Amino acid sequence: MALRAGGPALVLLRGRLRLPGPGARGHARLGRSGAAAQPATEEPGEDAEVSTRKKTFAEVQTERLDQAERTVLIKCPSKINEKKLLQYLSSHGNVKSHFFFENRGISALIEFSEKSSIASLQDAVGIPGASEHHVVPYKSRLFTFTLKNPVSQRMEETPLHLSPQCHIPVKDLIQKLCLADSISSQMYILLNEYQLTEENIKLRFLACSLVRDFARAYFPDSTVKPFGSSVNTFGKLGSDVDMFLDFHDTGKHATKMKKGPFEMEYQMKRLPSERLATQRILSVIGDCLDNFGPGCANVQKILHARCPLVKFSHQPTGFQCDLSVSNSIAIRSSELLYIYGCLDSRVRALVFTIRCWARVHGLTNSAPGTWITNFSLTMMVMFFLQKRSPPIIPTLDQLKELADEKDKHIIGGYDCSFVSDLRKIKPTKNTETLDVLLGEFFEYFGNFDFRKNSLNLRKGKEVNKPESSPLYIWNPFEQDLNISKNVNQPQLEKFIAMARESAWILQKEDKTQQMINKEPWGLAALLIPFGKSNSIRMKNRMKGIGSETIKSLLDSLKLNNASSQQKAVGK
Repeated sequence: MALRAGGPALVLLRGRLRLPGPGARGHARLGRSGAAAQPATEEPGEDAEVSTRKKTFAEVQTERLDQAERTVLIKCPSKINEKKLLQYLSSHGNVKSHFFFENRGISALIEFSEKSSIASLQDAVGIPGASEHHVVPYKSRLFTFTLKNPVSQRMEETPLHLSPQCHIPVKDLIQKLCLADSISSQMYILLNEYQLTEENIKLRFLACSLVRDFARAYFPDSTVKPFGSSVNTFGKLGSDVDMFLDFHDTGKHATKMKKGPFEMEYQMKRLPSERLATQRILSVIGDCLDNFGPGCANVQKILHARCPLVKFSHQPTGFQCDLSVSNSIAIRSSELLYIYGCLDSRVRALVFTIRCWARVHGLTNSAPGTWITNFSLTMMVMFFLQKRSPPIIPTLDQLKELADEKDKHIIGGYDCSFVSDLRKIKPTKNTETLDVLLGEFFEYFGNFDFRKNSLNLRKGKEVNKPESSPLYIWNPFEQDLNISKNVNQPQLEKFIAMARESAWILQKEDKTQQMINKEPWGLAALLIPFGKSNSIRMKNRMKGIGSETIKSLLDSLKLNNASSQQKAVGK
């Protein structure tokens, strides 16, 4: 029998939550993943946690990649004795950590202390029989564990704690939010339920590491790393894994032979453009995953996109994956958001709240289209936090001023430099609560002059739009690009209308009366699609913003009509 829980750590996180005060630095104690896990709880080992929080983005990624190389994934029978499985695996080396999760059955992620333990295990594992299907003899780090005598061993099964790999449904979330005592508490509850867990992050890095094993058959010095939401502290359970094939180690190797009286280099295939080389590389890796990769399904090679990529489903981990080739600016964007997410307790809570709100109201969508993307929404939140008085997070130009020589990055002619050491960034003096910030966010963008102004995160200022896109958000690094160019006017107007309605609900609601009536309040009320809540609430809304808008239109028509009559009389 399998008990759905998050292991000891997750039980603690989701059972005893202490909310940080405004401006709490390093709020949601960063696990070794570098992804903030939850608001702080009172536990021993605080010094170790503080030390972990101060790790740079690069240090965290290096540690995670090393961890993944010492990890295997085992598909287990539904009835299993956890202790005996670990005893068997321990005969090959010390098991540093492990957890079970459900994905097409029960699976176990096993992290060894040493990489040599994996080689020992691989030497002892058999190749499946070919009675029905012929197998491709590729020895990966994916295994299947079976019981030779399942009937006799059934009595030895033990309950398993299964780590959740998806967030709870919105309707269940709303019920939890109604039990909170403030909107701030509701927002931290949402964050705790939706953010990536320690276990999920380990799975993401393992998926990248398994793809890297294939890539190294062709490119021995290459690595495969996650970027985007998997590493920037804003990832949501159930989101896709963006990964890229990195050849930077190959470039470092090339510089080693430049000293001395002679020079020697590899003979390599030469192609007319970097784009063509990228397409060729991804084509080969895509074919390799499709033909030989255990559990790699639905492989699609999208090689003629602006950024060529290979999409595939990695069934052993349950992730939908997008593989591209070195995208240095995307990595810098991931690190910038990582820094912002680590600076203050309110940043991630507000971002998760706004993105959940947007998804409920159909403002965002997982498929490409004319709607606002999660990345654009996140940047809108960052801009809003830069505009507070005093600012809650610094501008990109301010982070650039703190950068030293090792932080300087010029990529394709764009200056992507900013400080990487979190200790150099002064904490904010802003003490606004999340209750205030949520309402102010809706007020700010509900009344923003999108026709004239654009959002510039480098300067933290509204600036005149350089062109006529309905929504213009400057790319923080590639300053000639608009990251929200896909958004059309109807989608922007829908966002503005929803923001205004949400601001009105937060201003007008009577929390005490709604709690007495057992009605959703605060954030819970905002996560119910407008039009689907009860008739009383809909009438109240119509008396607010909607009726005021209609009233102003009618008044305008009356004035115009009176003016026309006066002109007629004058004639």
